[in-house]
Amino acid sequence: MEIFVLLLMVAAFSAWQFKSKNQARRMALLDGFLGRYQVEKRMENLIEAYLSALEEKDPERRARLWTMLALSEEQLCGQFRRLAADFSAVDEADARVSKLPAFLPETDRFFPANTFDMRRALVVHAEALERAASNAQGRAPRDKAYTLSAELLLMQHTCHWYRHSKAVASARMLARH
Repeated sequence: MEIFVLLLMVAAFSAWQFKSKNQARRMALLDGFLGRYQVEKRMENLIEAYLSALEEKDPERRARLWTMLALSEEQLCGQFRRLAADFSAVDEADARVSKLPAFLPETDRFFPANTFDMRRALVVHAEALERAASNAQGRAPRDKAYTLSAELLLMQHTCHWYRHSKAVASARMLARH
């Protein structure tokens, strides 16, 4: 019985080490691409600016704020489009993300049907951000801001999912928002 417990502890420690190494590799890869752009900073500034515009009482000032935000939205979309294009050069094996709720070693290799391609996910997010920012549906500024904020938060969730796991990404999203 003691040997079984010892073996279980060694296996758990090995799995934890493998997970940590895998997460560090994924974080370094994604951060290497994100470091070239100001996506995170622009995203944070845009969401804060949306909140300020939504709280503004003066309709004239609020209208000016919404107009100024259009430039920030365009810059963010452009940077994210370039990020998605750059990340598309990543090897497929490094871009696979497990759909399972918790980390399991080598899921992408042994269960490829339970994974998705991060390269494609970033392209989908870039297209969704472009659609929301272009406002082809003619939404009110407030609704456009909510839609774009939701797209940004979904993109952030996907990045956390790539770096860690679905459960960690969901927990972080709930804790922050």
